[in-house]
Amino acid sequence: MSVLDTPTLETHQKPRRFTSLGWHALLIAALVFLLFPLTWAILTSFKPTNEIHTIAPIAENPTFEHYRYALTEFPILRLLKNSTIMALGVAGGQVIIAVLASFAMVHVAPRWRRLLTGILVVALVVPTQTLMIPQFLLASRLGWQNTHIGLIVPQLGASALAVILLVQAVSGLPASQVNAARLDGASNWQVLRYVILPSLRPAIASVFILMFISSWNEYLWPLLIAGRMEDTTVQLGLNMFMTAEGNHYGGLLAAAVLTALPIVAVYLVASRRITQAFLMSGAK
Repeated sequence: MSVLDTPTLETHQKPRRFTSLGWHALLIAALVFLLFPLTWAILTSFKPTNEIHTIAPIAENPTFEHYRYALTEFPILRLLKNSTIMALGVAGGQVIIAVLASFAMVHVAPRWRRLLTGILVVALVVPTQTLMIPQFLLASRLGWQNTHIGLIVPQLGASALAVILLVQAVSGLPASQVNAARLDGASNWQVLRYVILPSLRPAIASVFILMFISSWNEYLWPLLIAGRMEDTTVQLGLNMFMTAEGNHYGGLLAAAVLTALPIVAVYLVASRRITQAFLMSGAK
């Protein structure tokens, strides 16, 4: 073989370069596809009523009228309060359950960990909608309709994902610290409080943010348990713009943009934490 026929480093790099460009092009196309509806909704919210159904992306005469209408006719502050209380309560409750369950699975009864993990995976793939009828009947008999307790407590049963994520985090902590604390006479509660929790704070924050966003976007359960407008969440409150007299699409889009701002801000501030929460599930 001559020197000219010998493959060079540049020859090997060309296929990799084209492969990288192809993947980047695919990701950019997926990003545009996902952002297009959101971008169109934001742009349309600034269109006058007579321009909403036009295909022009930008309004000829931009207006804030729909935002004024949404802020005056839409009880956004009360609904945001209900959504915030629900999301904080569900996320906080699921994190408490997940911390206790993950500690028990890893350090209290490790021989049952494989079986319990399998049960959690099964619970994770079961649609939550299949359990809503018995949950609704139980909550109704307890008098939890149109209450914050009714919005929060039944959703705590869907803690499988939080438990799985924190099990991975707890199992990744050095076992020597736990063993040393037990040799010093520490109880399980003391080990959890003084050894596990301080090292688990980043993982707890990640799971809390992830559960908060998931609960904030919940639609079906508030629809069942909170029928009154003053007790429901922002997602259901948007239905007030769809009436028999006519649909106010401008106000609907403006209100949707306003109600999405808090959760978008949370995601932008904590995006790294959310990514870490997903990565923890595949750490082991």
